[in-house]
Amino acid sequence: MARGERRRRPAPAEGQRTVERVSRGGPGRQGGGARGTAGGAALAVVVLALALALSGRWVLAWYRARRAVTLHSAPPALPPDSSGPAAAPDLFWGTYRPHVYFGMKTRSPKPLLTGLMWAQQGATPGTPRLRHTCEQGDGVGPYGWEFHDGLSFGRQHIQDGALWLTTEFVKRPGGQHGGDWSWRVTVEPQASGTSFLPLVSLFFYVVTDGQEVLRPEVETKGQLKFISGHTNELGDFRLTLLPPTSPGGAAPKYGSYNVFWSSNPGLPLLTDMVKSRLNSWFQHWPPGASPERYLGLPGSLKWEERGPSGHGQFLIQQVTLKVPFSVEFVFKSGSAQAGGNRALGQLTGSLLTQVLDSHVEAFRKRFEKTFQLKEKGLSPGEQVLGQVALSGLLGGIGYFYGQGLVLPDTGVEGSEQKEDPILFPPVPLFSGVPSRSFFPRGFLWDEGFHQLVVQRWDPFLTREAVGHWLGLLNADGWIGREQILGDEARARVPPEFLVQRAAHANPPTLLLPVWHMLEGGDPADLAFLRRAFPRLHAWFSWLHQSQAGPVPLSYRWRGRDPALPTLLNPKTLPSGLDDYPRASHPSATERHLDLRCWVALGARVLSQLAEQLGEAEAAAELSPLAASLEEQETLDKLHWAQELGVFADFGNHTKAVQLKPRPPQGQVRVVGQPQPRLQYVDALGYVSLFPFLLRLLDPSSPRLGPLLSLLADSRHLWSPFGLRSLAASSPFYNQRNSEHDPPYWRGAVWLNINYLALGALHYYGHLEGPHQAQAAKLHNELRANVVKNVWRQYEATGFLWEQYSDQDGRGMGCRPFQGWTSLILLIMAEDY
Repeated sequence: MARGERRRRPAPAEGQRTVERVSRGGPGRQGGGARGTAGGAALAVVVLALALALSGRWVLAWYRARRAVTLHSAPPALPPDSSGPAAAPDLFWGTYRPHVYFGMKTRSPKPLLTGLMWAQQGATPGTPRLRHTCEQGDGVGPYGWEFHDGLSFGRQHIQDGALWLTTEFVKRPGGQHGGDWSWRVTVEPQASGTSFLPLVSLFFYVVTDGQEVLRPEVETKGQLKFISGHTNELGDFRLTLLPPTSPGGAAPKYGSYNVFWSSNPGLPLLTDMVKSRLNSWFQHWPPGASPERYLGLPGSLKWEERGPSGHGQFLIQQVTLKVPFSVEFVFKSGSAQAGGNRALGQLTGSLLTQVLDSHVEAFRKRFEKTFQLKEKGLSPGEQVLGQVALSGLLGGIGYFYGQGLVLPDTGVEGSEQKEDPILFPPVPLFSGVPSRSFFPRGFLWDEGFHQLVVQRWDPFLTREAVGHWLGLLNADGWIGREQILGDEARARVPPEFLVQRAAHANPPTLLLPVWHMLEGGDPADLAFLRRAFPRLHAWFSWLHQSQAGPVPLSYRWRGRDPALPTLLNPKTLPSGLDDYPRASHPSATERHLDLRCWVALGARVLSQLAEQLGEAEAAAELSPLAASLEEQETLDKLHWAQELGVFADFGNHTKAVQLKPRPPQGQVRVVGQPQPRLQYVDALGYVSLFPFLLRLLDPSSPRLGPLLSLLADSRHLWSPFGLRSLAASSPFYNQRNSEHDPPYWRGAVWLNINYLALGALHYYGHLEGPHQAQAAKLHNELRANVVKNVWRQYEATGFLWEQYSDQDGRGMGCRPFQGWTSLILLIMAEDY
């Protein structure tokens, strides 16, 4: 309310100045008497009308701003406190910090966080390079989860130069606070038989985020005996770093210890704080060996106040050893121990090895039962690829909590740039992430694809994720396309991308796992969908209404970039396809084919769901809309470009645009002849395929054949490595969008769209129609190309990649990208 009031106060003054300017130059100075009185009355009416109009506009702006940051009133899709230890004890602890190489936290707004850092001592002069957060260019890799079941255990391998690290964890349920867990970190030389055995420091830390209690107990100088603590959600607990051993636990290893204890400086500052405290030289001097110098934290425990009190504690234990070695770190819940876990023995040593081995064996059996890759004839290497794809996706699930920044929808495009962003209410989010190194946060259009994989493995996890995303709805039914929640997430995002605009949509891919739930008929899924329906309906209604196009049953993505002189083609970030070529000159006349298809799919799914749930009023609204959007004649009228022979966008467009050098500005856009006019956009690519990709065409449709021909033509979309995003024949193919903006969706092969294409080919290949045989043949050939290339690139690099070159198949973009590239698992399983 205060924000709106401050904007209203200057209004009377501005209105008064307007009155003064009119009165000084008006007829009142040239005449008098009745004429002047009449003129004054008319002027008063005009001023009153203007004031009312301005006041109404301010009230509307204030109202829209309030709704933009007000949570939706529909009942939540998930029960209250569903993330807490009482409601979901098995999920309370997890590797929910995907941006760090190894760490765990609780699903809580004020979590207890644990993590690992490491450094190779003496490898280079000066301060050793401290590893902590996954970074795109830090030289670490390959790395990723070999096994992760999303619930109770995981094993990860990390290559760091000459070092090979293996991180493992196991959780054990018990008590009322989420149970116990154990870590094991093993460090070995990368090359077997090497004579050089480096000195390595591991740093195990614990961070609290409030008034929670940590009580370290010191055994000897610099070495902690254990850390005891208490929080409201965890009750009493104890953390213990066990004495190091050689790998396999065969013999003890000598370690040197250092410790640091301070107030929590803020999670994004942990790495820098440790670096700043690595300022003292110590000697690592095992019995019978020569001493080696290393940089360490302080040698004894001493509390340091590093900021405002009440922000929690940061306690870190450094242990320095000669490679190879293993170190175990154990968390014991007080209530679990009291409840009988004590009789099971501590999860360490040989027992930990035994439990890990049993989890691995169970994972392999469950994986084959679920996806049947071996039964389908996939090679052992391809089966490993599938396990890594699933494990990396599950190991990348994070739990985030915080406030995003929102620009309200002013109702006038472009004007939101002039407004100040507003803080969204604090919200939690349980979600997969596209990339631990580059995109370690939630993205709306990515998450729908993520959950297609996750729900085959564990439908409960998908219900949790979808329910959390639906919890982000504002009062209008909008969900921000990128969720930057909490200090750690915000620290990884450039300032210009922090703000989400409440007028901008994103492809509603969460409807894909909802569609799968609906068709599967699982009672637990249907019960969830019944609770979620009001929010799903509100979200779809907002999309349908807010992105409506210039003519009935057309739609356009709001939020295209303006036609800046530095951009070859203004980007359309809300579409998810970023720099995919649209109309050269953005306008309100545009009709976007992909968005219309997404809305058509949403209407189909929501109308079917409404009918199944007995939501008669919603079904009466949605069913006619779905029928209208799937009507072939209307689709043709709006989007079939006869001269191009494909479906296409429509807008103010010319293909006579190019970037040319113009000193001193650099590369600028030049528009030649013919000048832009309203027409179909001649960009053959992924957008052209959307009626096919989302299975909106009848098997006997006369439009299906041309699309299959476009897809199969190597001059256009077909490549030996998958379908390219933009036809090789397009003038925008592999063209930069600006001097500093390389091509993104302009030729590269993307796994999410190839998955949709394979699903559509499989669908039409199993339905009677004139194109059945062609679709089935193309499915088999495309699947073989995609699987072969992703496997070959994984074998060569150890990573799944964001995209793949259509020219030589090499992985491109960021890595690891175990977001929607993990769809390679469903492609291998032929599960669409």
